[in-house]
Amino acid sequence: MEKYRLDLQAIETSLRELQQAFPTINALLQSRRDAMTDEVVEQMMAGYTFVDQAIADDAELLSPRHVACLLELNHLVLCGLDPQVRREHFKHILATTERFYAQEAFNIDDILRWYHKHQHESSWKRAAGVYVRILSQPQLYIEGNHRTGALIMSYILARDGRAPFVLTVDNAQAYFDPSTLMKATKKTATTLLTKLPRMKKLFASFLRDQANARYLRPVC
Repeated sequence: MEKYRLDLQAIETSLRELQQAFPTINALLQSRRDAMTDEVVEQMMAGYTFVDQAIADDAELLSPRHVACLLELNHLVLCGLDPQVRREHFKHILATTERFYAQEAFNIDDILRWYHKHQHESSWKRAAGVYVRILSQPQLYIEGNHRTGALIMSYILARDGRAPFVLTVDNAQAYFDPSTLMKATKKTATTLLTKLPRMKKLFASFLRDQANARYLRPVC
């Protein structure tokens, strides 16, 4: 299979275009989102850069060996790379780490088990399934579940040679409104068997339909 890396410049260009249009898009959403500031864009780009390097290193992030990288992605989208900012948010980082590994049921171990159980499925379905399990209640992280989930989806897709998920002017509403429904859904015996799989199927179709090869570049 041909190897690919992320086209970080193309990704940032799309995020900057979305940033300009975001106030208008935000007004149309079922649930309003925080402003898309320069800081948000820069921290997302730090996350995409991290994902790109993981793909280059052929690192299996959804494995016990590298699972701490999924925690680092959340730190990146919330705190960026600045050590001082990380020191200022030390208590939050500590609490997020505790939740990530040890919250009762539906911690990262649950997601790893689900992911490896569904290795036979397409990358679209695996990415969507992981995203649904991150966002639905209880969420994996204290904050930043949407952004971190988008990066994890991008990793799963790009590692299989698929275009990463990038939020754009054209797909923002179709991304945020289903994500709001996921966030409002609690993991129960019933929803795990019925509602979440339906969400996964629909969101996998969305990921496939909006994929754009401009965000990938082949490795020579």
